[in-house]
Amino acid sequence: MVILNLQQNPHLPSSSPPLSPATRVIAFTTPQNYAGRLSDIIHLKGWTPLWCPTITVEPTPQTISSIQHYFLSPNPPLHHFSAVAFTSRSGITAVAEALAGITTPPLPATPTGLVEILGLGMGKMVLCPVPVVIGLEEPPVVPKFLADLARRGWIPVRVNAYETRWRGGVAELLEMMEEACGVDAIVFTSTGEVEGLLKSLREVGLDWEMMRRMCPRMVAAAHGPVTAAGAEKLGVGIDVVSSRFDSFDGVVDALEYRWKSYEC
Repeated sequence: MVILNLQQNPHLPSSSPPLSPATRVIAFTTPQNYAGRLSDIIHLKGWTPLWCPTITVEPTPQTISSIQHYFLSPNPPLHHFSAVAFTSRSGITAVAEALAGITTPPLPATPTGLVEILGLGMGKMVLCPVPVVIGLEEPPVVPKFLADLARRGWIPVRVNAYETRWRGGVAELLEMMEEACGVDAIVFTSTGEVEGLLKSLREVGLDWEMMRRMCPRMVAAAHGPVTAAGAEKLGVGIDVVSSRFDSFDGVVDALEYRWKSYEC
């Protein structure tokens, strides 16, 4: 799959441009911890955001305890690690919340190793705060990340830092789609969201192709190539892939670019 700011939509006839910018509705399945930022970016384009979360992403008492185990005195296991590697902002937040519950600093020395390029591990251990997935299949990104670390000579130690859990429920999204196809785009920011949507659709006797037929002009957009590839493996065709995925601006700009091409 070629990653572009604009891709042709095989489900959208070129003779059927979307509605005017003032009436565009952008659905997004992002969990709550990211929803505010994406909603604000959509608002800045003059569009209407429609938040339809399909998963929750949050620390739990169990995951906080599992992180704190590595930091607590008198002999914190963290001393045996050379690095901490994160796969997401949620992992960083989870560790920060766990550290907030510790009254004494876990390490007396400056962790200079954390600002250096990891390179070859040479048998060193690396702590990896990652999600535990509940009610969904675990996306391949975390297992691949751990496997890649191992191939580079590191000893990755997985710690469940937060939960990714299926949320269920897409009633508002389906209601908008039934009203003269009132959704112009749906944005996915992770493979888990895609799987969550598909599971929610199955709960009400629908699937992705049926959803497409309900709203043929709807554009499916992915925040980066990893999410796009995961969606495609699940049978969800992606029309727009952000080539700039350091922030959500990239995927929203890619949608704008696509629609402007119809106005030229």
